[in-house]
Amino acid sequence: MALKVRKNPATPPPDVDRRRHKEDIAAEECPLNRSMALLGGAWAPHVIYYLSARPRRFGELRIDIADISARVLSQRLRELEARGVISRTQADTTPPSTEYALTDLGRELLPIIQAIADVGRRLQDRAVERRVRPPARSSAPRLG
Repeated sequence: MALKVRKNPATPPPDVDRRRHKEDIAAEECPLNRSMALLGGAWAPHVIYYLSARPRRFGELRIDIADISARVLSQRLRELEARGVISRTQADTTPPSTEYALTDLGRELLPIIQAIADVGRRLQDRAVERRVRPPARSSAPRLG
C-alpha cells in the first residue's frame, strides 16, 4: 500500500500561482530556479566570489581558482557573461588584455555566496573539533 502524500507546509514563492498543478508551472517561472540558474555550473560561484573584490584577468582567475582548467574557466566566464552576471572589458593594450568584473546582478549574488562560504567554514571548524577533541568517556562503571 502506498503512503499518503502529505501537504507541503512550505509557502511557495509569492509569484507562483498555487491553483495551477505543478506540471503546469514551467521551471523558468519559479524564482528559486531562476536564481539557481545564475549560479549553475561547476565553479560559477567561485568565479563570482573571486571577482567580488575587483575586476580580474583570465590568468589571475586561473591562479585564484587553482583546480579549474582553462577550458572550464573560459566556459564559465562566457556563461556568466551571457546571463548578465559578469561583464567583459577588452583593454586596448599590447598584448590585448581582457578584464572580467561583476555586474549589478553579480553583486546582488554576493551575500548568497558569502553565506554559503560561511557555512562551509563552520562545517570545517566542526570537522577539526571532532578530530582534535578526544572521545567522550562514558560515566557508566566498567564491568569485567
